[in-house]
Amino acid sequence: MSLKEKRFPLLWKNKYPCLDDKSSSTKFDAHYIYHPAWATRILKKTNPKKHIDISSTLHFCSIISAFIPVEFYDFRPAQLNLSNLISKKANATSLPFPDNSIGSLSCMHTIEHIGLGRYGDELNPNGDLEAISELKRILAKEGNLLFVTPIGKPKIMFNAHRIYSYNQIIEYFKDFKLKDFSLITDNGDFIQNSDKKTSNEQKYGCGCFWFKK
Repeated sequence: MSLKEKRFPLLWKNKYPCLDDKSSSTKFDAHYIYHPAWATRILKKTNPKKHIDISSTLHFCSIISAFIPVEFYDFRPAQLNLSNLISKKANATSLPFPDNSIGSLSCMHTIEHIGLGRYGDELNPNGDLEAISELKRILAKEGNLLFVTPIGKPKIMFNAHRIYSYNQIIEYFKDFKLKDFSLITDNGDFIQNSDKKTSNEQKYGCGCFWFKK
Protein backbone atom coordinates (compact mmCIF):
# COMPACT_ATOMS: atom_id res chain seq x y z
CA MET A 1 0.00 0.00 0.00
CA SER A 2 1.37 3.40 -0.97
CA LEU A 3 1.91 5.91 1.83
CA LYS A 4 0.10 8.42 -0.35
CA GLU A 5 -3.01 6.27 -0.50
CA LYS A 6 -5.87 7.72 1.54
CA ARG A 7 -6.91 5.25 4.22
CA PHE A 8 -9.54 7.45 5.89
CA PRO A 9 -11.68 10.33 4.61
CA LEU A 10 -10.52 13.62 6.11
CA LEU A 11 -13.62 15.76 6.55
CA TRP A 12 -14.01 18.99 8.51
CA LYS A 13 -17.32 17.79 9.96
CA ASN A 14 -15.49 14.90 11.66
CA LYS A 15 -13.10 17.11 13.61
CA TYR A 16 -12.65 16.09 17.25
CA PRO A 17 -9.74 18.06 18.73
CA CYS A 18 -8.21 16.69 21.95
CA LEU A 19 -5.72 19.28 23.12
CA ASP A 20 -5.20 18.54 26.82
CA ASP A 21 -4.02 14.91 26.84
CA LYS A 22 -0.28 15.50 26.42
CA SER A 23 0.54 14.76 30.06
CA SER A 24 3.73 13.21 31.40
CA SER A 25 1.70 10.53 33.20
CA THR A 26 -1.79 9.06 32.99
CA LYS A 27 -4.24 10.72 35.35
CA PHE A 28 -6.94 8.74 37.16
CA ASP A 29 -9.57 9.05 39.87
CA ALA A 30 -7.76 7.50 42.84
CA HIS A 31 -10.95 6.68 44.75
CA TYR A 32 -12.47 4.70 41.90
CA ILE A 33 -9.29 2.98 40.74
CA TYR A 34 -7.94 1.89 44.11
CA HIS A 35 -11.03 0.80 46.04
CA PRO A 36 -12.25 -1.80 43.48
CA ALA A 37 -8.66 -3.03 43.15
CA TRP A 38 -8.47 -3.39 46.95
CA ALA A 39 -11.78 -5.28 47.05
CA THR A 40 -10.87 -7.58 44.16
CA ARG A 41 -7.66 -8.63 45.90
CA ILE A 42 -9.64 -9.55 49.02
CA LEU A 43 -12.11 -11.59 46.98
CA LYS A 44 -9.17 -13.44 45.46
CA LYS A 45 -8.24 -14.45 49.03
CA THR A 46 -11.73 -15.32 50.26
CA ASN A 47 -12.81 -16.93 46.95
CA PRO A 48 -16.57 -17.05 47.66
CA LYS A 49 -18.93 -19.26 45.69
CA LYS A 50 -21.11 -16.19 45.06
CA HIS A 51 -20.82 -12.48 45.81
CA ILE A 52 -23.58 -9.92 46.42
CA ASP A 53 -22.86 -6.28 45.64
CA ILE A 54 -25.04 -3.37 46.72
CA SER A 55 -24.72 -0.41 44.37
CA SER A 56 -20.95 -0.21 44.02
CA THR A 57 -19.29 1.00 40.82
CA LEU A 58 -20.33 -1.07 37.80
CA HIS A 59 -16.69 -1.62 36.88
CA PHE A 60 -16.35 -3.76 40.01
CA CYS A 61 -19.27 -6.15 39.56
CA SER A 62 -18.70 -6.51 35.82
CA ILE A 63 -15.01 -7.40 36.20
CA ILE A 64 -15.24 -9.77 39.17
CA SER A 65 -18.09 -11.64 37.45
CA ALA A 66 -15.40 -13.06 35.17
CA PHE A 67 -14.36 -15.39 37.99
CA ILE A 68 -17.08 -15.18 40.69
CA PRO A 69 -20.87 -15.33 40.17
CA VAL A 70 -22.20 -11.90 41.14
CA GLU A 71 -25.61 -10.46 41.95
CA PHE A 72 -25.70 -6.67 41.68
CA TYR A 73 -28.50 -4.62 43.27
CA ASP A 74 -29.14 -0.91 42.78
CA PHE A 75 -31.93 1.62 43.29
CA ARG A 76 -31.43 2.36 39.59
CA PRO A 77 -30.74 -1.10 38.13
CA ALA A 78 -28.16 -1.34 35.36
CA GLN A 79 -28.97 -3.14 32.13
CA LEU A 80 -25.87 -5.31 32.18
CA ASN A 81 -25.64 -8.33 29.90
CA LEU A 82 -22.73 -10.49 31.01
CA SER A 83 -22.37 -14.13 31.93
CA ASN A 84 -22.10 -14.82 35.67
CA LEU A 85 -23.73 -11.47 36.47
CA ILE A 86 -27.31 -10.76 37.57
CA SER A 87 -28.47 -7.16 37.90
CA LYS A 88 -31.63 -6.32 39.88
CA LYS A 89 -33.40 -3.41 41.56
CA ALA A 90 -33.30 -2.97 45.33
CA ASN A 91 -33.51 -0.28 47.97
CA ALA A 92 -30.51 -0.40 50.32
CA THR A 93 -32.71 0.50 53.29
CA SER A 94 -34.87 -2.63 52.79
CA LEU A 95 -32.78 -5.34 51.14
CA PRO A 96 -34.58 -8.46 49.84
CA PHE A 97 -32.58 -11.06 51.76
CA PRO A 98 -33.21 -13.10 54.93
CA ASP A 99 -31.21 -12.48 58.09
CA ASN A 100 -27.70 -13.92 58.18
CA SER A 101 -27.93 -15.22 54.61
CA ILE A 102 -25.11 -13.57 52.61
CA GLY A 103 -21.57 -14.90 52.99
CA SER A 104 -19.79 -12.39 50.75
CA LEU A 105 -21.12 -8.84 50.51
CA SER A 106 -19.93 -5.44 49.34
CA CYS A 107 -21.29 -1.89 49.45
CA MET A 108 -18.65 0.55 48.27
CA HIS A 109 -18.78 4.32 47.85
CA THR A 110 -22.56 4.07 48.19
CA ILE A 111 -23.73 4.55 51.75
CA GLU A 112 -22.74 8.24 51.78
CA HIS A 113 -25.44 9.04 49.20
CA ILE A 114 -28.41 7.23 50.69
CA GLY A 115 -31.20 9.51 51.92
CA LEU A 116 -29.91 12.68 50.24
CA GLY A 117 -32.20 12.44 47.22
CA ARG A 118 -29.38 12.62 44.71
CA TYR A 119 -30.41 9.50 42.83
CA GLY A 120 -34.17 9.85 43.18
CA ASP A 121 -34.44 8.22 46.61
CA GLU A 122 -36.54 9.83 49.32
CA LEU A 123 -34.95 12.38 51.65
CA ASN A 124 -34.08 10.61 54.87
CA PRO A 125 -31.41 11.98 57.27
CA ASN A 126 -30.89 8.46 58.65
CA GLY A 127 -31.02 6.66 55.33
CA ASP A 128 -27.35 5.75 55.57
CA LEU A 129 -27.79 4.26 59.04
CA GLU A 130 -30.81 2.26 57.91
CA ALA A 131 -28.78 0.88 55.00
CA ILE A 132 -25.90 -0.03 57.32
CA SER A 133 -28.36 -1.88 59.56
CA GLU A 134 -29.54 -3.84 56.53
CA LEU A 135 -25.98 -4.80 55.58
CA LYS A 136 -25.37 -6.01 59.11
CA ARG A 137 -28.67 -7.90 59.17
CA ILE A 138 -28.18 -9.88 55.96
CA LEU A 139 -24.48 -10.73 56.38
CA ALA A 140 -24.03 -14.34 57.45
CA LYS A 141 -22.13 -15.28 60.58
CA GLU A 142 -18.44 -15.46 59.65
CA GLY A 143 -19.39 -13.60 56.45
CA ASN A 144 -17.22 -10.90 54.85
CA LEU A 145 -18.31 -7.33 54.16
CA LEU A 146 -16.30 -4.96 51.96
CA PHE A 147 -17.41 -1.46 52.90
CA VAL A 148 -16.02 1.74 51.36
CA THR A 149 -16.97 5.34 52.08
CA PRO A 150 -15.48 8.86 52.20
CA ILE A 151 -13.39 9.41 55.33
CA GLY A 152 -12.10 12.54 57.03
CA LYS A 153 -13.67 15.31 59.09
CA PRO A 154 -17.40 14.42 59.25
CA LYS A 155 -19.78 16.61 57.26
CA ILE A 156 -22.66 16.49 54.77
CA MET A 157 -22.02 17.98 51.33
CA PHE A 158 -25.71 18.24 50.41
CA ASN A 159 -26.94 16.72 48.26
CA ALA A 160 -23.84 14.97 46.95
CA HIS A 161 -22.55 12.87 49.84
CA ARG A 162 -21.54 12.54 53.47
CA ILE A 163 -18.01 12.29 54.83
CA TYR A 164 -17.53 10.14 57.95
CA SER A 165 -14.85 9.96 60.60
CA TYR A 166 -13.00 6.70 61.17
CA ASN A 167 -14.58 6.42 64.62
CA GLN A 168 -18.09 6.77 63.23
CA ILE A 169 -17.67 3.79 60.90
CA ILE A 170 -16.03 1.66 63.59
CA GLU A 171 -18.90 2.50 65.96
CA TYR A 172 -21.53 1.60 63.35
CA PHE A 173 -19.90 -1.82 62.97
CA LYS A 174 -18.74 -2.27 66.56
CA ASP A 175 -20.01 -5.85 66.73
CA PHE A 176 -17.91 -6.85 63.71
CA LYS A 177 -14.22 -7.70 63.46
CA LEU A 178 -12.10 -5.32 61.38
CA LYS A 179 -9.90 -7.47 59.15
CA ASP A 180 -8.34 -4.64 57.15
CA PHE A 181 -8.52 -0.88 56.90
CA SER A 182 -6.85 0.72 53.91
CA LEU A 183 -6.96 4.38 52.90
CA ILE A 184 -6.87 6.49 49.78
CA THR A 185 -5.60 9.92 50.82
CA ASP A 186 -6.46 13.41 49.63
CA ASN A 187 -3.25 13.25 47.57
CA GLY A 188 -4.40 10.08 45.83
CA ASP A 189 -2.00 7.75 47.63
CA PHE A 190 -3.12 4.23 48.56
CA ILE A 191 -2.08 3.11 52.05
CA GLN A 192 -2.53 -0.57 52.83
CA ASN A 193 -3.29 -1.18 56.53
CA SER A 194 -3.66 2.49 57.42
CA ASP A 195 -4.63 3.98 60.79
CA LYS A 196 -7.18 6.26 62.45
CA LYS A 197 -4.81 9.22 62.80
CA THR A 198 -4.02 9.38 59.08
CA SER A 199 -7.65 8.95 58.08
CA ASN A 200 -8.77 11.77 60.38
CA GLU A 201 -6.28 14.12 58.71
CA GLN A 202 -8.05 13.83 55.35
CA LYS A 203 -10.66 16.22 53.96
CA TYR A 204 -12.08 13.72 51.47
CA GLY A 205 -10.23 10.46 51.83
CA CYS A 206 -11.60 7.04 50.95
CA GLY A 207 -11.78 4.45 53.69
CA CYS A 208 -11.76 0.78 52.72
CA PHE A 209 -13.02 -1.47 55.53
CA TRP A 210 -13.03 -5.27 55.47
CA PHE A 211 -15.37 -6.44 58.22
CA LYS A 212 -16.12 -9.98 59.36
CA LYS A 213 -19.29 -10.84 61.27
